[in-house]
Amino acid sequence: MWKEFKQFIMRGNVLDLAVGVVIGAAFTAIVNSLVKDIITPIIVAITGNADLTGLSFKLGKADFTYGNFLQAVVNFLLIALVLFMMIQAINRLKRKQPPEEPVEVEAEVPVVEQYLKEIRDSLLSQNNQNNKTE
Repeated sequence: MWKEFKQFIMRGNVLDLAVGVVIGAAFTAIVNSLVKDIITPIIVAITGNADLTGLSFKLGKADFTYGNFLQAVVNFLLIALVLFMMIQAINRLKRKQPPEEPVEVEAEVPVVEQYLKEIRDSLLSQNNQNNKTE
């Protein structure tokens, strides 16, 4: 059972997924900080307020705080915009690098195939000689 667990956990796709989750969490922290510490203060400087959570209305005894929803939508759009811009910048950097040339690996021909090719070539040359003499 331990051996099977070890094989499972050491599969390439499990390790790739783990690395992706860790990198994703770190990248999320960067994007959230950029939005919170740079983009939002710019919006506050321009509009005077960036907090919509206080918006609400009462209908009877119910209190509808639609400002929380609007704030979540604005936060999502800001994060999506920043993420889009970061991915675009990364893609531009990738395009500037010269593409790697594929390395052609010469396949080793099995001995049996080499013998068959020699026999074929021999038969062809014999056939060509017979056609010339006729």
